Amino acid sequence: MTLKITRETLRDGTLRRYRQAQVICGAEDTPHRTEAEMEQLLEASLARHDPARDLWVFGYGSLIWNPAFEHVERRPALLHGWHRRFCLKIFMGRGTLQTPALMLALDHGGACKGVAFRITAPLVREELGILWQREMYGGAYNAHWVELRAGQERFPALTFVINPAHPRYIKELSVAETAAIIATARGDLGSCREYLENTMAHLRELGFEDAGLARIAAALPNP
Repeated sequence: MTLKITRETLRDGTLRRYRQAQVICGAEDTPHRTEAEMEQLLEASLARHDPARDLWVFGYGSLIWNPAFEHVERRPALLHGWHRRFCLKIFMGRGTLQTPALMLALDHGGACKGVAFRITAPLVREELGILWQREMYGGAYNAHWVELRAGQERFPALTFVINPAHPRYIKELSVAETAAIIATARGDLGSCREYLENTMAHLRELGFEDAGLARIAAALPNP
């Protein structure tokens, strides 16, 4: 099937139905959150936010080049205390049961450069609901409030970090092991190599380099 992550496929349930179908096909360690759990987690995050204020979201992977939610501003930003890492195994999207892929997540320690997106106050709940379908449904990510730096300014933002209790979280993986998985993984969203290359290219457009991603890219065999 042709699959795209867009605001429409998130809103109309296309992506959710795709994920559910993959579970039926045998990805047994692909749990999902119920609607009640999703709503509870959304309310918990919003409880820490003034509804009269705009809200910032921090993107560090595919959100950088495909946010799929409405925003009125984007700016390069730095996050301390978390780093970008291929630490989540997936059996759908950019991989299959036979050739699993890896996805980026924020793991503890270090720092991460990415993009801060500003959602205007009246749209916060609606747009976060769309983001929730993308990031929170599968249970692999937790919503987390962080502090970002952009120039001399510091401000709070919501981002999505790895859930270390998730069965597909990978605590340790060498550069060579990571590159070997990325080199072979392909699914309905495209290849894992494309995901890595897109992330690196868009970081370069922002003037950022990620040494960890560069080491993995250098270890990939020629396509």
